[in-house]
Amino acid sequence: MKLNKFLIALVLSSPIAGAIACASCGCSLNTDLSTQGMGSNPGWTFDIRYDYLNQNQLRSGKSTISPATALNITNPKNGQLAEVEGFTKNNYLTSSTDYNNGETWGVSAVLPFIQREHMTYGVDDGTGTVGWPSGAAGYTSNSRGLGDVKVIGRYFGFAEQKDWGLQFGLKLPTGKTNQTSTNGSSAVDPGLQLGTGSTDLILGAYKFSRFAFADDWGYYGNIQIQTAVASKNIPGNLATLETPGNYRPGDSLNGSFGITYHAFENWVPSVQFNVIDKKSDSGAAADTWSTGGTLVYLTPGLLYSASDVMQIFVNVQLPIYQNLNGIQLAPTSVTSVGVRVHF
Repeated sequence: MKLNKFLIALVLSSPIAGAIACASCGCSLNTDLSTQGMGSNPGWTFDIRYDYLNQNQLRSGKSTISPATALNITNPKNGQLAEVEGFTKNNYLTSSTDYNNGETWGVSAVLPFIQREHMTYGVDDGTGTVGWPSGAAGYTSNSRGLGDVKVIGRYFGFAEQKDWGLQFGLKLPTGKTNQTSTNGSSAVDPGLQLGTGSTDLILGAYKFSRFAFADDWGYYGNIQIQTAVASKNIPGNLATLETPGNYRPGDSLNGSFGITYHAFENWVPSVQFNVIDKKSDSGAAADTWSTGGTLVYLTPGLLYSASDVMQIFVNVQLPIYQNLNGIQLAPTSVTSVGVRVHF
């Protein structure tokens, strides 16, 4: 079965992004206020964020395609007809705990809780009876639980203004990787599991400041790469349901650039561009055709300072460019809301 089209591994659960290995999701969103210059006070910070994305649009390359068209496309990697997926509904609740010493360094621990419902029509046998639209060759799944934890440190002692820094950390294989379909007859694809089973290295850099010609306007930028340094072998208990062998999520590159407006007392409107480029997954158990791609989002947002210690934020990601490998499901928008408390 085709892997989940999510392109960055969590990033729905990272302080710079938000959640899960995904290609066509909102993983590239930056809600880490400490890298935006709006929340870098020393001490402890707790952040909780909810993201919703419904991947219900079939895409190939830069275009949308219908299930009827996808049904007759051949997967060049295995010579079989392509899998036709129906939808993947994702709910992410991501909590982040951060400590910042105020001088040179900070560290964040990011814990995602995931609820994901998936339906696929499966691969047809050429007769047009067991794939789309009957779904006789497909399955449904409903997974919920903890995803992969991230621990990310940052060092910002390079400049007196403390307005730029470097990030370094790990994504740990804490999420389950052995879910099966609702009736237990099929293994859920590696890319749709709650965890990737891999340990990933994360490296990044960020910068924020105010425009010299307009002090009410600020900007920030962040770039982050993620690569698996230890990958997963599909366990024997799933070998009869899924292709056994190694699974390695593709390397990903995330970038964000945002502009903020600070003339209002408690409100900070913003707009950011989010870019994610992810390579195809690899390994004998991986879908090496319909994973990976490049996505660009335009993201309007609003930050409200409810008090000296509490901030509330909302963002809506709107895709403006999508170029996906193979055939994948993509959302038409991604909604994120969250609360940040400093103590």
